[in-house]
Amino acid sequence: MFNARLPLINQLLPFVQAHPFLFIALALASAALIANEVHGSVTGGKRLGALEAVRLINDRDALVVDVRPATDYKKGHLLNALNIPLAKFGERAAEIGKDKSRPVIVYCALGTSQVEAAAKLRVLGHAEVYQLKGGLNGWMSASLPVTAK
Repeated sequence: MFNARLPLINQLLPFVQAHPFLFIALALASAALIANEVHGSVTGGKRLGALEAVRLINDRDALVVDVRPATDYKKGHLLNALNIPLAKFGERAAEIGKDKSRPVIVYCALGTSQVEAAAKLRVLGHAEVYQLKGGLNGWMSASLPVTAK
């Protein structure tokens, strides 16, 4: 096995040689996470944590838009969220309203599909479009409530 006295860095190469598939999986997962964050920052604008989103909803009456499919929306969503599935976003975006200065918070399940919806809203002229960091899962992991009504 490994000598406990060797520095950790000296143990890395033998580990990688013994477990190449684990190392490749780690590298791919790390690259995917980094690419997702960079892509979201470049194209999707500002992401809000769950508590920041609550503050924006309460203080500035932000509109909340759920871009998940209707079946997922019916299982649970943020209170008063408007459901406009991403697949129908182009044709239903007018439902968001004419007040382009009202803040809009967009979310999906994990925080990946909302990037596209946020970009479309910016193209339509909405000044403040935010993404919910981590999507609905991030909201629930902050122990905040969802509703199925």
